[in-house]
Amino acid sequence: MTTQASATRRTAERAARRTARKTIPGTGGRTASVFLIPFFLLFALTMIAPVIYAIGMSLFAEKRSGLGFGGATVEFVGLGNYVEVLSDSTFTDGFGRLAIYCLLYVPTLLAVALVLALLLDSAVAYAKRAFQLLLFLPHAVPGVIAALIWAYLYTPGVSPIVKALESGGIGIDFLSVQLVLPSMVNIAVWEWAGYNVIILFTALQAVPREILEAAKVDGAGEIRTALSIKTPLVWPALGVALLFTVIGSLQLFTEPKILSSATTAVTSTWVPNMWAYDAAFNRNNLPQAAAASIILALLAGLLSWVVTRFTSKEPTR
Repeated sequence: MTTQASATRRTAERAARRTARKTIPGTGGRTASVFLIPFFLLFALTMIAPVIYAIGMSLFAEKRSGLGFGGATVEFVGLGNYVEVLSDSTFTDGFGRLAIYCLLYVPTLLAVALVLALLLDSAVAYAKRAFQLLLFLPHAVPGVIAALIWAYLYTPGVSPIVKALESGGIGIDFLSVQLVLPSMVNIAVWEWAGYNVIILFTALQAVPREILEAAKVDGAGEIRTALSIKTPLVWPALGVALLFTVIGSLQLFTEPKILSSATTAVTSTWVPNMWAYDAAFNRNNLPQAAAASIILALLAGLLSWVVTRFTSKEPTR
């Protein structure tokens, strides 16, 4: 009996020592750090290093002696490239177009995504999976392909949409100076609405069912429940979607670049990203392109901070 008790006590002591080793402060943190090392290395190589390289490049410029026929020398110019970029009217005009694009695109996309997510949340169970797939399919199409498809649908003479409208006596040039910006907004909404619907729909699935049942008992209809209960409860997810959308808007490049080959309304420096691309690959001025990229990165960081501060506040109900 004593031997059995001793064996039991030794087993308990070994189990206690194993538990103590597992709960030693810092052990879990060190283990997690080991697994995070590959991520941080990849992040440093693909994100931090290019930014540092671009900052360094933006502080230098190529100078030629004489009338430009001498050899080129690289000189330190400090913030000279930033001053020249911000003094270029074609670059600053691009920010005006980008601001109008954001004012049209951001609220339209979020409103469409929220409405579709609410409709999907109220749909019958067997249809939800099919609707999720149909809504997400446009996002699976690469941006370049999507822009090419819509460029075809916008081009007069070949577009079935334009022909159908003309047959009804409606003549619309989607690639005109007045409509080319809304046309780009339409492309982006078509491509990204499904992505944001999935984010919001996932948040709606986490809404406690008892709250919805209580609202139904109180006599709230579907629309009232959606506006007064569901929408405030998914505000954090809506904030995430807003943050992603704002950052994506500042990176506008694919749509205008593709449409520039179909219309003269879009120039090679139409938005800041296109200006940087033109400076790097058409004018071979990499330092100015780097400066323009850093300016855009700083603007994206500032807007991200503003959006984060705005969305961190709970909406009034």
